[in-house]
Amino acid sequence: MKKLLTLLVACSFFTSISFAGGFQINEQGARAMSLAGAFAGLANDPSAIYFNPAGIVQLKGTKFYFGTTTISPIVSFTLGENEKARDYEMKGQLFTPINFYATQQLSNKLFVGLGVNNQFGLGTKWDANWVGRYLAVNTDIRTFFFTPVVAYKLFDNLSVSVGGSFVMGDVTIERKAPNPNPTQQEPMISMQGNSTGFGFNAGLLFKASENLQLGLSYRSEVKLDFSGTATSTPATFTHPLLKINLPFPNGDITAPLTTPQNITFGLAYMPQKDLTLTADFQYVGWKSYDKLEVTFKTYDLDLNPANGQQNVSTAIRDYQNTFILRGGLEYTMNDNLQLRAGLLYDKNPVKTEYVDPTLPDADRLGFNIGFGGKLTDKLGIDFAYMLLTFQDRKVTGSVLKFNGTYSNTAHLFGFSLSYSL
Repeated sequence: MKKLLTLLVACSFFTSISFAGGFQINEQGARAMSLAGAFAGLANDPSAIYFNPAGIVQLKGTKFYFGTTTISPIVSFTLGENEKARDYEMKGQLFTPINFYATQQLSNKLFVGLGVNNQFGLGTKWDANWVGRYLAVNTDIRTFFFTPVVAYKLFDNLSVSVGGSFVMGDVTIERKAPNPNPTQQEPMISMQGNSTGFGFNAGLLFKASENLQLGLSYRSEVKLDFSGTATSTPATFTHPLLKINLPFPNGDITAPLTTPQNITFGLAYMPQKDLTLTADFQYVGWKSYDKLEVTFKTYDLDLNPANGQQNVSTAIRDYQNTFILRGGLEYTMNDNLQLRAGLLYDKNPVKTEYVDPTLPDADRLGFNIGFGGKLTDKLGIDFAYMLLTFQDRKVTGSVLKFNGTYSNTAHLFGFSLSYSL
């Protein structure tokens, strides 16, 4: 009986953990962001280290490019329909992922670079007593990618690149769980963990003519084996009939997570000297996230130890591979001013029955504008703005028994400085 009650408490919490596709951050430089991220075929500033490292062969001397993107998501959830519907608003937050790039020309053919950025992150925060508190209260994910690359010009019109990434990640997930004793406080259960991992990348840039460039880039999966601790406040409850204390989930935990691979094909077309058109197709291999397994060191989850899995909780996620379509335009007014615009369509990877308030993802459209130019011969600046609109996501048949409609928008502002030596 004691183990059965412990199992029920554990399952009420752990079967709902999720990492949604919206945690990938593609806004890694203000200039590229204002082109809706359609940059793999152009790749002619240091942010090419992220978008297509083969492009750094276009950068003479020593270059630096650094900045941030502020991300302000707005999310609401409607429970029920018509006059019985009730709306819940996610708490406002401001995220500021950073990006830093440096490139160096070593010879006429050999170039190197280093990038530091947050490629996966963001989170959600809901009121501690809202209707979905057993699914999500606070979720926060951060990753830091340190990426050295080498690019080589095989011919005047063809360059290649290879690189690797050292990745650091940390995650915090907090939510409440029901208390079997209705006279006692509901516990807030917190999971915190961190991990390191490695990945690699490669790129190609081909100048088909004076007016047309083609780019291809690849970023690999990264396996992150998170380890940390689960704590509950309060730590125990008293069963109302048996009058014995039983624990809520606690102790050391591990949970593997594999980020998706990305393959991007892009082109840049310059029909005239002052006009550049760009387009990208980005494939995102989200099938790498098919399930989430949380393993406890001491907290039992299975009634039968003979199964050999009494400390493992598995939740099926079944994410789908997706794609992003991007298009951008850059018009050069003069040496000190460039105007930019872009549009993207991002297909989400989450099946409707698995959508939850950890991060309620949906298909999205991004509308982008921006501008940039030189402040001095060595110093430049870029600004970008994106309005990210999400299709309303009506959830029925939820595997978590949490049906309703999510409405999302987000405002993103990008800022970057460039410096040349």
